[in-house]
Amino acid sequence: MNIAVIIAGGSGKRMGQDVPKQFLTINDKPIIVYTLENFQKNEKIDDIIIVCIDGWQHVLEAYAKQFGITKLKQIVSGGESGQHSIMNGVEAVYGKYPDDTCVIIHDGIRPLVDESVLNDVIETCEKYGNGVTSLPYNEQIFVIKDEVSTVKYIPRETLRRVSTPQAYKLKKLHESYKTAMEKNIGFTPSSYVNTMMVDLGETLYFSKGSDKNIKLTTKDDLQIFMGYLQGVDKNWLK
Repeated sequence: MNIAVIIAGGSGKRMGQDVPKQFLTINDKPIIVYTLENFQKNEKIDDIIIVCIDGWQHVLEAYAKQFGITKLKQIVSGGESGQHSIMNGVEAVYGKYPDDTCVIIHDGIRPLVDESVLNDVIETCEKYGNGVTSLPYNEQIFVIKDEVSTVKYIPRETLRRVSTPQAYKLKKLHESYKTAMEKNIGFTPSSYVNTMMVDLGETLYFSKGSDKNIKLTTKDDLQIFMGYLQGVDKNWLK
């Protein structure tokens, strides 16, 4: 069984808008709905759980009915951080599904995740016990010496950039969060499931990524998203 835990618990302060960015409407449709539709139409996804910012649960329920998100089974309150929100989602589903259920964690503000990326992260999880969406890093990375200079770089062929979706087996995921809380591991401001797992000594396995799977954090990201929605004539591409 495969269930999606969609994280929509943030306030979106960096976007500078009056509503949380996941509820911004683009072409008469909220961003969160674009995200949910990718999971709704994917045949491998059985159920959807959403971790939602407090005060917006009823709005989300209304949108789910309006846009036919029939796989939505539960809405969970968000936490004090993204990591706490994910943990809330895991706690909400633990015991309701078999231990070997594949739990796909995904940011609600990544509305362009496609079927091939979703399918591959599930298949990787089934094969290895987890899967993390990733891509090669195509830019040069330099280590800061001081505020204005550097003398050291990291070879980009040794790097991968990881995003969501990420997939983990339910029992292992629940146990990992329990251990992390007990040992105070993996709950820094920048922590996520993947970093927590590595901090706990786990090996992660890469699955297919896509440059199209952008995270909507700033106004510039919204412009890119709207560009994708408009589509581009690719007939000239070989």
